[in-house]
Amino acid sequence: MEKTKRSLLCCAALGAFASAAHAQSAVMLYGILDEGVMYQSNVGGGKRVFMDSLGGINGSRWGFNGSEDLGGGVHAIFTLESGINLNNGSFGQGGTEFGRQAFAGLSSDRFGSLTFGRQYDMVFYFPEPLTAVGIGTVIFAHPGDLDNTADSVRANNAVRYMSPSYDGFSFGGEYSVGGVVGNTTANSGYSLGAGYANGPLRLDAAFEYFKNPSSATAGSGFFTDNANGSSQLAQSLNKGYASASAYQVIVVAGSYAIGPVTLMASASNIQYSNLGGTLSGSTARFNDVDVEAQYTFCSFLIFSAGYDYLVGKGVQTASGSTVGNQHYHQVVLMGDYLLSKRTDVYLAAGWQRASGTSSTGAPAVADFTNEGDSSNNHQVLVRVAFRHKF
Repeated sequence: MEKTKRSLLCCAALGAFASAAHAQSAVMLYGILDEGVMYQSNVGGGKRVFMDSLGGINGSRWGFNGSEDLGGGVHAIFTLESGINLNNGSFGQGGTEFGRQAFAGLSSDRFGSLTFGRQYDMVFYFPEPLTAVGIGTVIFAHPGDLDNTADSVRANNAVRYMSPSYDGFSFGGEYSVGGVVGNTTANSGYSLGAGYANGPLRLDAAFEYFKNPSSATAGSGFFTDNANGSSQLAQSLNKGYASASAYQVIVVAGSYAIGPVTLMASASNIQYSNLGGTLSGSTARFNDVDVEAQYTFCSFLIFSAGYDYLVGKGVQTASGSTVGNQHYHQVVLMGDYLLSKRTDVYLAAGWQRASGTSSTGAPAVADFTNEGDSSNNHQVLVRVAFRHKF
């Protein structure tokens, strides 16, 4: 009888502990639905009007994140987030089920966080919010998204550390394990980032490097990170550089708020190194600069505008010809009307003009963030959309 009493007391104690532990845990379902109608002036030989839910201010998504208090300011954390194509119900990110984010790890109030899985790079966490796409839609993104400031790709098999803020200064680093048998560095890469915020001023920078960024195995490598294996080097702007054995990008950005106006600027250097085929080990280089402004007219109406200039340095082929000496000018505008804290409607428009010779050796054509090569050297892209957060 005494043994039975002790067992009951133990069970009660365990039950109370489990209830307390459960009370210290939290799991949240969240999402964004961003659906719009888009008009593209020149693509595939003609005009195009289509529905889109992936290229808005926020690509449509749903996800779970959770946190368990382990004591001493330490938490077990996770995030599972999937892109949604509202128009046919399919997954975003090339059919990848949790293609936006899928990671788990530990977070400390004092020491920062360490997480493992499919994750954004340091470009996303630091300079991206201060670039044009940080205040707009895919229309605002740099041509071809060469510097990944529009999150065209994520890092698979990644280990990421993010620091807490030290008087406005923070930093982070990430390493993506390649996982290639017999070659421990193939398809691997890393990124580093840092930022400083003090009152109206914010400064951020990131560096990223990937070895063998394109892979024949779907879902591996950097440019071929999605489940369908499609490469982000798909348009004429950089299609000719798919043979690169290394990819490198540096992005610096800053912003300054003056009352209702926030001014921003960024600069990027992108390199596709040790090119194969007729490019004989050459390196293709791009430089991108942008400036933008956002004006909060009132609590429910925001205007944004930006200008971007991209230049590609020419690469000489084995036959002596030059490819890739291309120039892009881009102007973008947006108005956003908030119906509530969670619902808004917006109108965005952009104009782009290209000149020079593309990476394939043909005349350069306009390309709004991989929405499809223009039929000529200029293109207009317009989006009218509705967005709801939950």
